Order: sequence, then structure tokens, then C-alpha cells
Amino acid sequence: MRALRRANEIRSKRAQLKRDLKAGKVKVEQLLLDPPEWVESAKAFDMLLAVPKYGRVKANKVLAQCRISPSKTIGGLSERQRAELVELLRRR
Repeated sequence: MRALRRANEIRSKRAQLKRDLKAGKVKVEQLLLDPPEWVESAKAFDMLLAVPKYGRVKANKVLAQCRISPSKTIGGLSERQRAELVELLRRR
């Protein structure tokens, strides 16, 4: 039951984070550079989809440019991938 409660808590936090990304209250670059522990298991692709003006095609294109698999989690990104993705997102 404790694990179920924790999973629900994490899902709620992520849903709120996605709403904040969509509203522009949180920058995806900041999230990638210093992710909270409960975001590290989220897919980078899903977080990009929450950013305004990013759909499936644009998110896939950005990840492909940085040589990142769409199934890669935020916590699983290497330093190079993280830095490259943040740099690319800041230029757009």
C-alpha cells in the first residue's frame, strides 16, 4: 500500500509539473539541469510534449538531433545529452 501511495503521489506531482510547463511557470531547461528526484524516472519525450509549441514531431526531432532515444528517462540522460538538449532548447 505504501508503494501505491508513493506512485500516486509521484503521478500527481508530474501532472502538476506538466501543467506548470504548459503554463510557462517552469522552464524545461531548468528541469533538465536540476531534476527533482521524482522526475528522474519520467521520459524526456513526455516532458518535452508538455512544453508549449512542442508536439510529437518537434519533440522527436529535438531528441534525434541530440542522439537521445524517445524512451530515455530524465535521470538516464548522460551529461553530454543533458547539456546538448538544454543548449538546443535555449536556442529555440
